[in-house]
Amino acid sequence: MTSEEWKNKGSFVNIFNRNIFVIDSNKNNSKLISSTDNNSNSQETLVILHGYPTSSFDYHKVLEKLSEKYRVIIHDHLGFGFSDKPLDYSYSLIEQADLALQLWNQMGLKKVTLLAHDYGTSVATEILVRHNKRLLNLQINKLILCNGSIHIEHSKLRIIQKLLKSKITGKWIAKLTNYSIFKKNMGNIYFDKTKVTDQELKEMWFQLENNEGRKVIHQLTNYINERYYFWHRWIGALKETKIPTRIVWAKNDPIAVPIIAELLHKEIQNNELIWMENCGHFLMLEKPKAWTKLVLQ
Repeated sequence: MTSEEWKNKGSFVNIFNRNIFVIDSNKNNSKLISSTDNNSNSQETLVILHGYPTSSFDYHKVLEKLSEKYRVIIHDHLGFGFSDKPLDYSYSLIEQADLALQLWNQMGLKKVTLLAHDYGTSVATEILVRHNKRLLNLQINKLILCNGSIHIEHSKLRIIQKLLKSKITGKWIAKLTNYSIFKKNMGNIYFDKTKVTDQELKEMWFQLENNEGRKVIHQLTNYINERYYFWHRWIGALKETKIPTRIVWAKNDPIAVPIIAELLHKEIQNNELIWMENCGHFLMLEKPKAWTKLVLQ
């Protein structure tokens, strides 16, 4: 699938005076009832928080299958994909949570299953903080977590991530980053490198560059620092939550390594841990059929 085809599946929603790109499977499936009222729709709703440095496009191989069970809603975080990429913005994970919650509120969502991967897992934990404190007008029925360095102290960061998150080197590395560097780093986090094509990587790069995205990539990378700053807030939320949680984890991820999943399995009160063998960081792209089956079962 091309970036343009993916873009045509979605639309833009104005959230806090920013344009956010959103895919709503109800608008793409004539078999589904078109409705913004969760209560009038017999289908469950799945909201997805995507990873870094990519976009909702990560789910282009699995959207159709997920839509057989769920009404699927996935947006590009601010600064990612086709969403706005303002220069005058903090790109805090806390503000990304604000945007996601406001989007779902404007769409009339009341009950959801929340799925998060990579960067999105920290947006999810901020949402859990508020859910635990009963600050949300939103019921989360189930939580699904996939390969994210929530326990940042165990993450095996790539060199480029370390350089981009630095206040000294970040801006300059962002300017020097090109498709070749992107391709090498993305390819290295697949277990089976034959599962990603050059064309697929070019589509991802196109979306990263869209709206002059390279100018904000170093700001987005500050999420790594926030994972340290808010460690107690976010790990604490996971320990406190009683939401049934499924942890679907690629065992061969070189970044979000297995010990992170094992710790989450120990800390979250009501969870199951499911391993995906012979799979790297982008589970839904490398093994879409197997990953979808585990999410839907």
